[in-house]
Amino acid sequence: MDLLVAENIHKSFSNHKALKGVSINVPEGSIFGLLGPNGAGKTTLIRIINQITAPDEGKIYLNGETLKPSHIEYIGYLPEERGLYKKMKIGEQAIYLAQLKGLSKSDAKKQLKYWFEKYEIDTWWNRKVEELSKGMQQKIQFIVTILHKPKLLIFDEPFSGFDPVNTELIKTEILNLRDEGATVIFSTHNMASVEEICDHIALINKSEKILEGKVYDIKQTYKNSTFELEYEAKELELSKFLPSNFNIISKDKLEKGYKAIIQLPGDEYTNELLSLMMQNSNIHLFKEIIPSMNEIFIRRVTEK
Repeated sequence: MDLLVAENIHKSFSNHKALKGVSINVPEGSIFGLLGPNGAGKTTLIRIINQITAPDEGKIYLNGETLKPSHIEYIGYLPEERGLYKKMKIGEQAIYLAQLKGLSKSDAKKQLKYWFEKYEIDTWWNRKVEELSKGMQQKIQFIVTILHKPKLLIFDEPFSGFDPVNTELIKTEILNLRDEGATVIFSTHNMASVEEICDHIALINKSEKILEGKVYDIKQTYKNSTFELEYEAKELELSKFLPSNFNIISKDKLEKGYKAIIQLPGDEYTNELLSLMMQNSNIHLFKEIIPSMNEIFIRRVTEK
């Protein structure tokens, strides 16, 4: 079941067409990567989902219902541009933001106490936001975003400003939230993060969706029967025993043996390659090269 559906969304600003008929389906209980280069239209779509702006055409559905103002309590949004009040004390501000999401003051205090202790930031309660680093401010906003336990969480570049330790901390928390039933829309330029945590993705380029699906299925679609091998053999040319339609892309000498990259005419030739290599060498490594999401991103965005 899809928790969020966007159908044929169009949006223009002055003479700029920000979105051209974009549709996405975000499965319930998934982490959905919303990807694209700068200016592609991702933030515009996120703002429409959050009802900050409205589409010129198209519909948004949340949990099977047409999106309406009351749905805002089911959504937690962490924007790329942070918006904490710098002169306000952290604890007071966190309570205020939690109340905007429908929590009572007592419930907000109770839950904030839990999260501040969990992240070992309880000593920050009476400090002003301006005293904190960008990463520390980001951590506060992350807590406030998830505090009311929304069904849908939207994170726009959530790891911006974090060191590797805190990046891993937040990444683990996002996965935990997914496992506890939350649905996550995750917008980022970091394709390594997409590989690690996203179940599904949609790629937007020049205001149009150009790719959507499960991360695993997309990577399988873009593989091209290419294999990496490491082996020991007497000095001989692979072309002496491999068929001419097996493309030997590269062959390099290692400290012990050789490394080769070979592209086959199709997956059905995999066993033949393995059998021929076993007859003529001792194999240490035999693996298919699967393209990374970064490679797929670049290929789709730059292709004509």
